[in-house]
Amino acid sequence: MRKLNLKGKHNSSAILIGRGILTQAGELCKAELAERKAPSAICVITDTNVAELYLETVLKEFEAFSIPVYSHVIPAGEENKNLDTVSKIYDTLSTNRFGRDDMIVALGGGVTGDIAGFTAATYLRGMRHLIQIPTTLLAQVDSSVGGKTGVDLPLGKNLVGAFRQPDVVLIDPVVLDSLPKEIFTSGMAEVIKYGCIWDEEILELAAKETAIDTSDPKETADLSRDVNWEKEKIESLIARCVAIKIRVVEEDETEEGLRRILNFGHTIGHGLEKLANFTGLSHGEAVAIGMVAATQLGEAAGITDKGCYDKLKNLLQCYELPVALPYPVEEIYQAMMTDKKKQGGSLYFIFVERFGKTDVRKLPVEELRQMMKVLGD
Repeated sequence: MRKLNLKGKHNSSAILIGRGILTQAGELCKAELAERKAPSAICVITDTNVAELYLETVLKEFEAFSIPVYSHVIPAGEENKNLDTVSKIYDTLSTNRFGRDDMIVALGGGVTGDIAGFTAATYLRGMRHLIQIPTTLLAQVDSSVGGKTGVDLPLGKNLVGAFRQPDVVLIDPVVLDSLPKEIFTSGMAEVIKYGCIWDEEILELAAKETAIDTSDPKETADLSRDVNWEKEKIESLIARCVAIKIRVVEEDETEEGLRRILNFGHTIGHGLEKLANFTGLSHGEAVAIGMVAATQLGEAAGITDKGCYDKLKNLLQCYELPVALPYPVEEIYQAMMTDKKKQGGSLYFIFVERFGKTDVRKLPVEELRQMMKVLGD
């Protein structure tokens, strides 16, 4: 088992990564929290998909605390990441008389983690204990770490939220074996993002797994083959991505500087998710399209090295991720205008100069609108 630590301003996270640790979740969390005030009740929040697979195991594990353990199951899907869902969780907590010193356990993907984290940050103005147990690749490499929590509004994604570092993050790569292929590959978009913004070797590792030369468009024509990461490699890859996120978050916890680079591909991606009503595209698919578009914009503007666009597009296609804009450019631009990264008449947009090096620019929105014309009509 690997252990990493993230030191936040108000709370620190112990991040444990290892195969099979889900079946040790209770004892591991109890050990990590031994020096903190003990909770008197625990609520495990999960969704309808994950509940069938892992809820019984996790409820049994947290009996190690010898206190009442409750559960609340939310409907699966980004379309349910809203304040109505949070309100129902508040009802469960208040009905069972949860207090500030009690514990929330998030068991699921990024949507569940965001909802449960936001609940922990806001119920009674903040609960003492939050555990994240991510069950998707996307959540394991990105959303479960770093303390961002939030829910969507009809006008846009993650427009209501708070920063709340979890006490413990338990990452068990074994659970990835139960993921549908499209959910796994959606997570690979976030993995590839880390290669683009920080560590180019991640891109090389991802390309090696496909056994395809990603610099040659002809090689990506056959998209029917499966990409199967070896168990040891995927654990190492997760740890590598998490280590990058820790470095970024420790330097800029509340996204006022360096942490903005983690939004590469997300500004356009969030606009696409909104246009799809949070159902037509997964987060990873939207980010994949957004990264390709950002790289195309960067090359056209002379910001990004030539060749990055083709290489990134080909690699994403190897994982059967979409790369083409599914909506007219003007509609995407209008959807982007509700993004939380917009400040007044400008918007922070993340480019890559080359893989591993970013360029964060605060662009007037009209200038960005003109730049986006290179993407088509």
